[in-house]
Amino acid sequence: MPIVPVAPRPLNSAERVVLEHILASDFTGSSELRIQIAQAEVVATWAPGSVSIDMRVLEPVRRATLATGLVPVDAQVLDKQGQYIGELLVWVEDGALAGLEYAWITDEMPTALPPVERIRLTPSP
Repeated sequence: MPIVPVAPRPLNSAERVVLEHILASDFTGSSELRIQIAQAEVVATWAPGSVSIDMRVLEPVRRATLATGLVPVDAQVLDKQGQYIGELLVWVEDGALAGLEYAWITDEMPTALPPVERIRLTPSP
C-alpha cells in the first residue's frame, strides 16, 4: 500500500489515547517516548483510509535509548467477544516516535483505532 503524505497535523484524540495507553508500559525509553507524544505530529497515513500513521516529533526531542525499531509491548486488539483481530505497533526511529501501525487479520481494513478497553498489553520478550 502506498504511503499518503498529509499536511502535518497534531495527533487526533484516538491516536493520542492509544499511544498513551501503549507507552504507559514500563520499558527502557518509555518515559522519553511518553514525553514525545505532546510534540508528535502526523505526516502521512499508510494508505487511503488507513488509521496507520507516520509521525515526526518536533524539536527539541528528548530521544529514547530505544534507538530504532518497535517498542517492546504486545498490544493485541480484541473484538467485542474478546477474540484477537489484530495488533498495534509503535515504531521508533533514532529515539523518536515514528509510526503507529494497526495490523489486522480481519477481511476489512479497520476504519478507526480501537478503544483502549479492547487493547490487551503484555511486555514483549
